[in-house]
Amino acid sequence: MPEPPTPLRRGRPPRLGTAFAVLLAVAGYVAVQYVYGGKPEPRCTVVSGNGDGASYTFTAEQARNASTVAAVGTSRGMPERAVTIALATALQESGLHNISHGDRDSLGLFQQRPSQGWGDERQIMDPAYSSARFYTHLAEVPGYSRLPLTVAAQRVQRSGYPQAYAKHEPDAALLAAALTGRAPATLSCEGRPGADPGGPAEVRAALVRDFGRAVRPEDAGGRAVSVPVSSTVTTTADGGAPARGWELAHWAVAQASALRIERVSYAGREWRAGDGEGSGDGAGRWHRTPKGRAEGTAGPGRDAAEVRIVTGQ
Repeated sequence: MPEPPTPLRRGRPPRLGTAFAVLLAVAGYVAVQYVYGGKPEPRCTVVSGNGDGASYTFTAEQARNASTVAAVGTSRGMPERAVTIALATALQESGLHNISHGDRDSLGLFQQRPSQGWGDERQIMDPAYSSARFYTHLAEVPGYSRLPLTVAAQRVQRSGYPQAYAKHEPDAALLAAALTGRAPATLSCEGRPGADPGGPAEVRAALVRDFGRAVRPEDAGGRAVSVPVSSTVTTTADGGAPARGWELAHWAVAQASALRIERVSYAGREWRAGDGEGSGDGAGRWHRTPKGRAEGTAGPGRDAAEVRIVTGQ
């Protein structure tokens, strides 16, 4: 059932809020320096597939959370517009950070409140769960895909600042085009590993967590995971490989730092993680493999029939 209206959010006293924000920024900086050995936090970039020069640069943590938000949406059959709305909402509410604080008892990517029936604290701090809850309520908004983004988001969030979502729409639209697979090879990350453990088992578990059991990741031997891609699904905007494959490939790149992913291959292209030392040879970016260069735009075939993910040691 729909939840009772959430009271409008009120800001904290400015002096206390400023001090708290400074403290969080310092703590975040120290944590990043510890995890990445004094190097800057890995960055990701998404570019427009329309050739208009638009781009958005963000952190590996934000990329990881954005890929989960998108994967949960598509796994529930939600269209790209719904993913755009969800990403813009999370950008406004938390900056795509899974934060354990907020106004009153607000938590997580979408600043959902346990006291308002969104779930308990543990559930809300799970990005896959909180994303699913957001989509459940968005689906109940009549004609949400035709509404202005800020109106659709506000119908779910009931924020005290309903117009604030609009400014995030361009960046959210770029992210959604890449993370739903419509725009191929448009999301890249440096991919330097963080402190969390990684490996094939962790990659398979994360795929099922975000996409559901229908994704069927397979052990490809050694440090590799293979994810089958159906040839019957929608192709990309350029008529090439299935969008589902690019959705999975971009998800893997966005999760690279968290899961220690070194290489992702799909449709005649390959992404390889950088080392933070100015690696050459296209590290951190998509490039065509020798076979992909020979074939040009990838069509049906084994290269487009699976996404191959290789983890580090």
